[in-house]
Amino acid sequence: MRILYSLFIIITIIFLSSCRKDFGTIESSGQLDFSVDTLLLNRVFDDISSSTQSFKVYNKSDDAISIPNIALGRGNNSFYRLNVDGIPGKSFQDIEILANDSIYIFVEATVDFTKVTDKDFFYRDSVVFHSGANEQDVKLEALVLDVNLIRPDRTQQSDGSFVYEAIVLGETSEGEKIGVRGTMLDGNTTFTNDKPYLIYGYVGVPENATLTINAGAKLYFHENSGIIVEKNASLKVEGEFENEVLFEDDRLEPEFEDVAGQWGLIWLREGSKNNSINYATIKNNFIGVLVDGIENNETNLRIKNTQIYNTSNYGILGREASILGENLVIANSGQSTLACTEGGSYEFMHCTFANYWNSGFRQLPSVLVNNFFTFKDENNNDVVELHNLNTASFTNCIIDGNQSLEFVLDKVEGAAFNFNVKNCMLKFDTTNKEILENPLFDFENTSLYQNVILNAAPNFKDTKENEFIIGQDSEAINKADVNTAQQVPFDLLNISRTVSPDIGAYQHVIFEEE
Repeated sequence: MRILYSLFIIITIIFLSSCRKDFGTIESSGQLDFSVDTLLLNRVFDDISSSTQSFKVYNKSDDAISIPNIALGRGNNSFYRLNVDGIPGKSFQDIEILANDSIYIFVEATVDFTKVTDKDFFYRDSVVFHSGANEQDVKLEALVLDVNLIRPDRTQQSDGSFVYEAIVLGETSEGEKIGVRGTMLDGNTTFTNDKPYLIYGYVGVPENATLTINAGAKLYFHENSGIIVEKNASLKVEGEFENEVLFEDDRLEPEFEDVAGQWGLIWLREGSKNNSINYATIKNNFIGVLVDGIENNETNLRIKNTQIYNTSNYGILGREASILGENLVIANSGQSTLACTEGGSYEFMHCTFANYWNSGFRQLPSVLVNNFFTFKDENNNDVVELHNLNTASFTNCIIDGNQSLEFVLDKVEGAAFNFNVKNCMLKFDTTNKEILENPLFDFENTSLYQNVILNAAPNFKDTKENEFIIGQDSEAINKADVNTAQQVPFDLLNISRTVSPDIGAYQHVIFEEE
């Protein structure tokens, strides 16, 4: 019986095989279909390998086919590279596709900008499919950006590995240096808007030096990259209305446009001074701006007219810092949009803190304020280190998000905890008795809170698209403190707010119906 069953299986396989038409191939007659007509590699940096894009080639016939030749139109001189059916190269012969099947073709490019002759800075080629007298192609286009490339030097070792230039951040208790891969600038430096900057690793601003970034400059950061400003050094970001400074990642494909955590941070280290940021957009990094300070020091950072979006941890993280912020929109962070920690001095006027993070679980509120730091000692015991919160002032601000509690004050007795909230709209929706009975959240205490609006609708335009301008149905309209509005007389769009000012970074508009 077992022999008969095995014989039946063999006969069945032979029969099914004889019914298939794709075990033998015929030469393609030029009837291929493609997933795209033109493959756009978006923006490609000069002399830097692009990301990999792909398209599919379909054989929709009932016969297996063989394509005699697939090649780049520019031949071996092309700046494009292909991978066809797992094989890298620029020309391929006798590529088979089964009946009613498809293959992927992967495309990359490393373009020498000096060889791009098109006036629109596109580098063009094609993938050509030769089938006898018939020829088909898929166009390739890459917009090439000429850039100032900044990356750390490297030295090859005898074993073939590389040692990279590093910025030293400190030492361990054993005396070992702690550092990050990066390049320290040589004294005072200006980044202009002549062409973008592509940054690999960290750019360090050395002690007693200033990095000035001109209006209109664009900085693109590779992963594990950022800016570090050392003690007694300064960062000056001098954007202007309609000519801002852009800080973002170097993945410029549309699908990466709003992906958080693609580069590191802007780090203003303890003792850095006179830092200022005006009219900038900072997006898609780990922490937007980290500000370290020391107690009772001068203002570490003055940041105005700036947007910070899509940070995987914090928008602004202050640690015993001194920060003045005006006309800020900080939104969609993996933890807090603003964390004022370990005490310090903070003042924010006409800011919008809106955390509608939807890329995972979020533990912290949109705005967090505390006066302590917790760490483990050498015996693995928890140690609480207290720092005075000299002031945390919020005036004419929106604090909102997709959680019930978006404004949290966390005080440990034994250190100062001074704060004031005036003419602000807060998301604070809880039935927790312990929280409601906490005197820090006594919204009737006029020494702490004045004219606070709880759990009202801000009527943002589109939180998913980082559009936090408010509409005509917002409950923030005409609720701002007028005297404060006189200090910040224009909103983020340069619209006057001296009459009937609204809470937040924007004066309201009437949304057009779609």
